[in-house]
Amino acid sequence: MIPQVSITDFEFFTHPTRTRFPFRYGIASMTDLPHLFVRVRLSVDGVEGFGLASEGLPPKWFTKDPATTFDQDLPTMLEVIDHAAQLTKLIAVKQVTFFELWKELYRLQSLWTAECSLAPLLTSLGVSFIERAVLDGLCRALSKPMHQVVLENLLDLRLGEVHPELANGEPRDLLPAQPLDSIRVRHTVGLADPLTAADIPDDERLNDGLPHDLESCIRTYGLTAFKIKLSGDAERDLDRLRRMQDLLDRETAGRYISTLDGNENFKSFGAFREFWTRVENEPSLTGLVRNIVVIEQPVHRDQALSEDAGEELRAWNGHPPLIIDESDGAVGDLPRALSLGYDGTSHKNCKGIVKGIANACLIEHRRRHGDRVVLTGEDLANIGPVALLQDLAMMSLLGIEHVERNGHHYFRGLSTWLEEWQREIVSAHGDLYELHAQEFAALRIRNGRIELGSVNAAPFGVAPLFDPAAAGIGCLIVHSALDAT
Repeated sequence: MIPQVSITDFEFFTHPTRTRFPFRYGIASMTDLPHLFVRVRLSVDGVEGFGLASEGLPPKWFTKDPATTFDQDLPTMLEVIDHAAQLTKLIAVKQVTFFELWKELYRLQSLWTAECSLAPLLTSLGVSFIERAVLDGLCRALSKPMHQVVLENLLDLRLGEVHPELANGEPRDLLPAQPLDSIRVRHTVGLADPLTAADIPDDERLNDGLPHDLESCIRTYGLTAFKIKLSGDAERDLDRLRRMQDLLDRETAGRYISTLDGNENFKSFGAFREFWTRVENEPSLTGLVRNIVVIEQPVHRDQALSEDAGEELRAWNGHPPLIIDESDGAVGDLPRALSLGYDGTSHKNCKGIVKGIANACLIEHRRRHGDRVVLTGEDLANIGPVALLQDLAMMSLLGIEHVERNGHHYFRGLSTWLEEWQREIVSAHGDLYELHAQEFAALRIRNGRIELGSVNAAPFGVAPLFDPAAAGIGCLIVHSALDAT
């Protein structure tokens, strides 16, 4: 029997976080950001309980509009999340299945954001927070881990209503039969990240117990997978890639994989193709080119899914595997991208849970029909004790074997949270976290991998149900534009 859910209320809590050093990507450099918790009170088949979701709200990823400041963007991000929460209370005042809730919420939220001329990624952000909180509460009420709930289709997922070519398909037919027991960490190399200790000015050196430069990270964590950010400045990027190949060859004996992230920094595929031709023809970059498995979103979202972009892509015979990321804001964006000549997309929880599952099923469906298609796992500097684990639970379910991980690098473990929370996460998830010598909870990476046994066994990745209110995290009141009448 499919569980029925009704929603009583939502609460928002925010906590300020600060990076160890600036994370530069695209047009933004992240140093401070609020971490938002959304808690839902719900009833599953008449049994009341709670669910929790969280995420840091980074600058300039959901819109990448250079004309606005983060202080201007943040209220909009909070409003779309609150608007989705208010809609959910109207939709789920009576019992509905998870899929029925998602479908109506996504429809109404999309209509509202379109009327307000908001970016599709903001639509997904609001819907995704609701999905994650409700899914957490649902799994807890059923006392089942998320992968089991999905594969048994207790969410009532109707894949054909998301992607029509999946009509009559079931998640269990297209997803792995078992979640992954470990995942390879694909380490982010940000645009300003030091490659060696010699690159760090004396006044920027850290003494916080964690590695800072790329070389030290490889030696500390045993890394063999990397995500390299591109700036769009060809000379600068080429010089950095040369240095990086020398370092990676030296530290891994050439046994590594990498992805390139264009960060929307190229004006067109013509401009990116010109840059890529230089990379391919550079003798000193032969090893790096050979080890690149995919290139992510080189062209800005305003152009990436245009017919002009499609014409350039289709005319580029033998182009490297190319995927969308920021352009994957709405349900139909992946099929459109594939029709234009892209090779796939990324999964991020902030882009949607139902959409992510349906996209993974579409990718597998296309793969079985002989297409070259790719699904990657990317990060938004996720950290625990909730967001990272829920993200890992999804990556494990979808079978994504190497995933961009950067939260443990740009943040000092879980040191921003209460010691009680840190002890609790180490106790419940000792295969994923460990107590650092300096007495804070840190991600446990061995031979470039993280273990997922405790994540897969938990309801939606996280065993403890943390209480932000009891931890003294600030309760937030957001005023939505929704007319609840």
